[in-house]
Amino acid sequence: MVRPPFPTARNGTVQFMKPATLVFVGTYTEPILFGTGQVLVGKGGGIHSFIFDAQAGTLTPHLVTKGVRNPSYLCLNCEGTHLYCVNEYKEHEGQASGGVSAFRIEPDTGGLIWLNTRPSHGTDPCHLVIDPTGRHLLIANFASGSTCVLPILADGSLGAESDWVQHEGSSVHPVRQSGPHAHAVAFSPDGCFAYVPDLGMDEVVIFAFDAVAGTLEHADLPRVRCRPGAGPRQVVMHPRGGFAYLINELDSTMTAYAHDPATGGLAELQTLSTLPEGFEGPTSCAEVQITPDGRFLYGSNRGHNTLAIFAIDPATGELTALGWQSTGGAVPRNFQIDPSGRFICVANQDSDNLVVFRLDPQTGALTRFGTVAEVGTPICVRFE
Repeated sequence: MVRPPFPTARNGTVQFMKPATLVFVGTYTEPILFGTGQVLVGKGGGIHSFIFDAQAGTLTPHLVTKGVRNPSYLCLNCEGTHLYCVNEYKEHEGQASGGVSAFRIEPDTGGLIWLNTRPSHGTDPCHLVIDPTGRHLLIANFASGSTCVLPILADGSLGAESDWVQHEGSSVHPVRQSGPHAHAVAFSPDGCFAYVPDLGMDEVVIFAFDAVAGTLEHADLPRVRCRPGAGPRQVVMHPRGGFAYLINELDSTMTAYAHDPATGGLAELQTLSTLPEGFEGPTSCAEVQITPDGRFLYGSNRGHNTLAIFAIDPATGELTALGWQSTGGAVPRNFQIDPSGRFICVANQDSDNLVVFRLDPQTGALTRFGTVAEVGTPICVRFE
C-alpha cells in the first residue's frame, strides 16, 4: 500500500517525505532454542518498520514497536489496517504455549497499536496466515507440532481459539524428525482447504476448513508424503490456480504439485534441488514465494546464502532452474516480493540486515538495488 507522506522529525523540525511504502520486519528479541539444538540470541527491538523508496532503493528506519516478545513471523490483513504476529516462545502465562498478537495500524503514522495477545496452544509458533474470508487466523506451532485457529473479531483483535489439532507422526532424522513440527499454513484459493507442511512428519497435512465455524477436519484425501528426510517447510499456491510448490528444509529441494481445486488434492509433478550441482556445504531451505503474475518462483538457501530462481511452465506447472542470486548476507530466513512484482526484500537473519533486489519481470533475474538496512536478527519482512 502506498501511504500519504510520513512526517519525520529531524533536528527539532518536522519534514514530510514523498509518498512511500511501509515495510514491517519481525525479529527475535530474546534467546530462542531451535530444533537443531542451536540457541540464537535475539538482537531485535520488536516489530521494526522502514519506509521503502522504490526510486532510490532505500529502506529508511521509521518506528520500532517495543515490548513484543519474539515477534518473528508477521502477516497483514488485505485492507492493510491490522498486523498480526506470532510470539515465538515456549511458555505463555504459565502454560506450554507461544503467543499470537494483534495490532491496529495507525493510518497517519504507520504506528502499531496493540490490541491483545492470545495463546497459540502450542510451543514456538512460527507461521500464521489469515483465511480468504478475513475472519480467522491459522497458526502453525513448530516445536509441539499443532495447528490452531483464532477468530478475528470486528475490531481486529483475536478471540479465543475456535479449533486446535495436534499432529501425530515422525520420520527418519533422529533429531529434527522425532516428532511432528508444523511449519506453515497456506490456503487453497477458495479457502476450502488449508495445507500445513509438517517438517517432523515429512508430510503436507491437508485440512478441510469451515470458514463459518473456524474449524479444521482432516480432508478425505490421500496423504501427501514427502521423500524421507525432506523436511517440508512452506508451501505456496500458484496465483492462477492449478499448482502448488513446497520447499523442503532438510534436503534443500523444491517440489511442484498439481492442485485439484475440486478435491483439494496434491499430486507430485517433480522435485528439484535448490542448490548448484556439486555444492556440499551445510545449508537448509527457508522461504518460498511466487511472483504475482505466476511466472517465477524463488526459494531461500540458508548456508549457501542465495535465492534459487525457477521459471514456471504455465501449462504444466513444472519448474526450470534459472540460477542463484546471493542475498548479500547470512542465513536468508525470509523474503517477500512486493505487490507490484518489481522488488524482493530479503531478511538475512545472522548478518542483521535487509537487502532489496530489483526483479526483472521478463527474465526473473535479480539485481542488487539501493542500500543495505541494518536490523537485529530479522526473521520476516512484509510490504504493507
